[in-house]
Amino acid sequence: MKITEILKQDRLGLSFEVFPPKTDSKFESVKAATEKIAALKPSFMSVTYGAGGGTSKYTLDIAKNLEKEYNTPMLAHLTCVSSNKETVKARIADMKAAGIENVMALRGDLTPELENSDRSTWDYRHAVELVRDLKNSGADFCIGGACYPEVHPESVNQREDIKYLKEKVDAGCEFLTTQMVFDNDLFFNFLYKIREAGITVPVLPGIMPITNANQVDRAIKLSGSFMPRRFKSLVDKFGDDPEAMKQAGIAYATDQIIDLYANGIKAVHVYSMNKPDVAESILNNLSNIIGKQ
Repeated sequence: MKITEILKQDRLGLSFEVFPPKTDSKFESVKAATEKIAALKPSFMSVTYGAGGGTSKYTLDIAKNLEKEYNTPMLAHLTCVSSNKETVKARIADMKAAGIENVMALRGDLTPELENSDRSTWDYRHAVELVRDLKNSGADFCIGGACYPEVHPESVNQREDIKYLKEKVDAGCEFLTTQMVFDNDLFFNFLYKIREAGITVPVLPGIMPITNANQVDRAIKLSGSFMPRRFKSLVDKFGDDPEAMKQAGIAYATDQIIDLYANGIKAVHVYSMNKPDVAESILNNLSNIIGKQ
């Protein structure tokens, strides 16, 4: 089922993101973890795509397995920054052959080598170029894209960022998922601004449960996310106690999701990091909210 069809349903939805293994030796353990999450019956699941395409085979293997065995709608990521046109064309053909209906079109993170290279030689410098190739591939993909409520790290300002985001939507993105946000007010403010700019596609806020203190620095490095005072206080208080921090992080994420639902957002995407227990705890916390529709 296409993500756009899911998002049209008149019910509250919760989806989860997982990542593929980097090596064959890790495949079975990752497969088992993703299956436990799929067994929770989320609205859909997304599978990430490693830097440089190194995990592309595993991305498709995980996605195909979950769709076949659990009837879970899948969203497969595809990045392009380190790829040439021929490689991307082959990846698109692989996705089409695998029966993938939903693709998350991403530029991808820059490795130190890429940051120092001559960008004029790249086949892909922006995700919009990948979106266009997906639209012109002949495959009937539902295409998603990423957005940054707190401004893309490489953008001069939010106005420029939103201009490029609209270009990506106009090229064929049918829905958007935000980078992780820890302050819902930032998301709502961003949503207002992009609607003003004429971006009308569905936008799923991305929520990441921080279940150990070490994740905080990584989250800031990856996304530049603003950490609200009350979240910092939570980490300061419980960060040295792993079980307490896990419980507090799940509670904080749950509170964000409830607030989003209460303010009219019907679909939320959770960066569950291959942790079935975290995904299950959040769903249990929402059982009467999602269940009574």
